Amino acid sequence: MIGVGLLAGVLGAILGLGGGVVVVPALEFVLPLFGRDITIGQAVAVSQIGVLAVGLSGAASYLQQGLVRARTGYLLSPYTILGGAVGSFLGLVLPARAVATVFALLLLYSAYNLLRGLKRVEVEREPSRLVPPAMTFAGIMSGLLGIGGGTVQVPVLNLLAGVPIRQAIATSTFIMGLTAVGNALVYQAGGLLDVRLAAGVALGVLVGARAGAGLQSRIPAAQLKLFFSLLLIFTAGQLLWKYWGHG
Repeated sequence: MIGVGLLAGVLGAILGLGGGVVVVPALEFVLPLFGRDITIGQAVAVSQIGVLAVGLSGAASYLQQGLVRARTGYLLSPYTILGGAVGSFLGLVLPARAVATVFALLLLYSAYNLLRGLKRVEVEREPSRLVPPAMTFAGIMSGLLGIGGGTVQVPVLNLLAGVPIRQAIATSTFIMGLTAVGNALVYQAGGLLDVRLAAGVALGVLVGARAGAGLQSRIPAAQLKLFFSLLLIFTAGQLLWKYWGHG
């Protein structure tokens, strides 16, 4: 679990994901190899703690680098927190196949938007009016899927709010820590949070996120978008195969 957390922390901080895109599939696919099955709801609950750790560790580094749009983060975080509470409740009541399918479709849509804007020159522009509802949706996906909301927040901040990709990733990391606190409390109240697994993941994430935030500045923006998109597509394929490939 510490190893899963390390990988999630590095990728989460580099890409602004929160690490859930790594933690949830890893728990789903790796734990059975060691003789332990886990439901997607339990995996999402553990991932919320990993998201919180990425938010704390990664955001601290990005704040030092001056990449976080703190004002933007404070203005948009209430929408993600509210959405996160709604999404966490849905995560307690929806069937596992439904959650996994929504997760996969969201990843594919986010990858499409990022690939579409791969060659676009990044310039500052006025935010779209769609940003608040889109961030609320990101919060819902964060609570429902344990992904930190970065798979939605980063494209929203970059494509709708006009925030350059590096600052979008940093600001997303800042926001997700605030959102994950409420999400984790809901899953704890629902009895799905395995504290031992969460502690192992969080320990790895705290170390990995710090390293990932330092590495991000060395990777070209276009490569960040491409790598992010490919990771989302791969994860979506894995989830769809697990829940639909065997009938």
